[in-house]
Amino acid sequence: MNSFQWTVAGTAELPALNYGRLEAWLDEVTRHHGKLVGDLNYIFCDDEEILRVNRQFLDHDYYTDIITFDRTGRGVVRGDMYISLDTVKSNSEERSCDYAEELNRVIVHGVLHLCGINDKGPGEREIMEKHENDALKMLEAISQK
Repeated sequence: MNSFQWTVAGTAELPALNYGRLEAWLDEVTRHHGKLVGDLNYIFCDDEEILRVNRQFLDHDYYTDIITFDRTGRGVVRGDMYISLDTVKSNSEERSCDYAEELNRVIVHGVLHLCGINDKGPGEREIMEKHENDALKMLEAISQK
């Protein structure tokens, strides 16, 4: 039932990640939130591509780390997630954290949106961060198996 696609757009290159482990993790996170994984498409891109997508589809004129297009329905998460590897890198440097950890945080951030967790309203950013941190702990547990 679940299907993951990991692709690139713009000048980005596909990151060297353990995609099987990520898929198991995202499936676990989704089930933890009472949902099932459907089709999840991750498109890794550069800043210029995410700016193009942001302008074209959201009428926003700024860079961001992730844009999530939600096609979730009937308890099955489905969506397309554009991730700017350039912004992930600059965010990891700004926050003095490991690039791989920041990339994992952004990867799960999109799935958490598909599970219904928002981060734009008052107090929602803190709730999202808690869910991201909990999910990253789940990834650590999977990695230790």
